[in-house]
Amino acid sequence: MKKTVLIIGANSDVAKEIARLYAKKEYGIELASRDMEMLDLIAVDLKTRSGVEVVTHYLDVTDFKSHDAFISGLSALPSVVVSAAGYMGKKDDMSSDNIKLITDINYTGQASILEKIAHKMRDSKHTGVIVGISSVAGERGRKANYIYGSAKAAFTSYLSGLRNAMYQYNIHVLTVKPGFIDTKMTQGLDLPAMLTAQPDEVANDIVRAVENKKNIIYTKWIWKYIMLVIKCIPEFQFKKMSI
Repeated sequence: MKKTVLIIGANSDVAKEIARLYAKKEYGIELASRDMEMLDLIAVDLKTRSGVEVVTHYLDVTDFKSHDAFISGLSALPSVVVSAAGYMGKKDDMSSDNIKLITDINYTGQASILEKIAHKMRDSKHTGVIVGISSVAGERGRKANYIYGSAKAAFTSYLSGLRNAMYQYNIHVLTVKPGFIDTKMTQGLDLPAMLTAQPDEVANDIVRAVENKKNIIYTKWIWKYIMLVIKCIPEFQFKKMSI
């Protein structure tokens, strides 16, 4: 049976690179996002370059009532699912609506869909890999992005639990913790070049980690040690810092 990859949040820069890599491996590609116009352009490019089958789906992860219909509309249960949705939120907007949107996109919406897919895999005895792209921002709350970070922390914890729950069913779960990435989501931010990954670099790390059945990866790898140091700073000192 032909292998397929489902990419949620497929218009992101990293997601596009992941799709390109799996197209090279001759996987069938299923792309899901809200922006169908952009998604169709990506699909045409993938088909032209690789000749693989590419199917597009409309998906708003914050529309929870649509999740069952979305999963029913998939061509088949995927071999690999990559959840790459992300939203940093409007700067300095602490309104309830903005906080809810950050939480729904970065955590609850993705958890809802992945939970349904995982249980469908389990019930049909379908082996596969589920990849959730979280963030190092979830390692410790910082004043610069603590709402976003808290949603990513919840998503990281969810993926850990899902990995534990699905292990006995031969469904593997990979947690990805990127640091800074040079994407449209971070456009305009002053990012340190040495610590900032390019989308293709992150995508390559993810695809390799799927093949090697890794549980958790940091990308760039140095973020594992940066966050270890940050988590070791005593709270009485950390609360005074601006990092």
